[in-house]
Amino acid sequence: MSESVKIAVTGAGGRMGRTLLKLIGETPGAALSGGIEAKGSPYVGEDLGTLAGFAKPLGIKVSDDPLAVIKDADALIDFTVPKASVEFAGLAAQARIAHVIGTTGFSEADEERIRAAARHATIVKSGNMSLGVNLLAALVRQAAQALGPDWDIEIVEMHHRAKVDAPSGTALLLGEAAAQGRNILLKDNSERGRDGVTGARKDGAIGFASLRGGSVVGDHEVIFAGPSERIAFHHIAEDRAIFARGAIRAALWGKGRGPGLYSMADVLGIN
Repeated sequence: MSESVKIAVTGAGGRMGRTLLKLIGETPGAALSGGIEAKGSPYVGEDLGTLAGFAKPLGIKVSDDPLAVIKDADALIDFTVPKASVEFAGLAAQARIAHVIGTTGFSEADEERIRAAARHATIVKSGNMSLGVNLLAALVRQAAQALGPDWDIEIVEMHHRAKVDAPSGTALLLGEAAAQGRNILLKDNSERGRDGVTGARKDGAIGFASLRGGSVVGDHEVIFAGPSERIAFHHIAEDRAIFARGAIRAALWGKGRGPGLYSMADVLGIN
């Protein structure tokens, strides 16, 4: 019987962190090895089992020393903020472990540092770790290729009122899939935040609209609008656990794999 994959979690005291702790503890083939929080966090020193809601403590404490945690892990799951994730990528590269990144909102400079780290670490990065969303992205890519530029593409997303980046990482993931289907660059063919007299829609553009409110976990729709007909793909996230399950699957997949920057499409075998 193979050994369990030792997985550490960043932001262990947060909502996603606690969800990950619980699900890793319940996943065959996975084992919790550590939790990381920022210096000064009230969760430093807390037992991971207590944070996960298990009946008994695990005897593993949350640490504010990332390197100490990472060197004892096979994989690190990271849903934090861009600045922290870039630092974690560098540490994962030093330790030669898998780094699963669910953080969104990266700048191009951040992306470059992650690509550099991926020369030494196995990095799985996605704007959305949900298995359903990544299957949706594959369908969007196919549809964009089959329908061609005569069909306008609009991506509408809604999230809870506290989300700080827009468009969402998932919307951008879906936009990239559409752009790949058309063999174009998204950065040169996107329209965002229309307001006022904007003029007619540009041919071939991929449009984005972002809505914020309430406690919405994640709602995404990709609309293909053609002459006299429309096709819409819709994904609704009802529980953050779907992102955690996908991230755990990526961590299990990443152990022992060679360095590189991978996506959830690679994990699912649909790239």
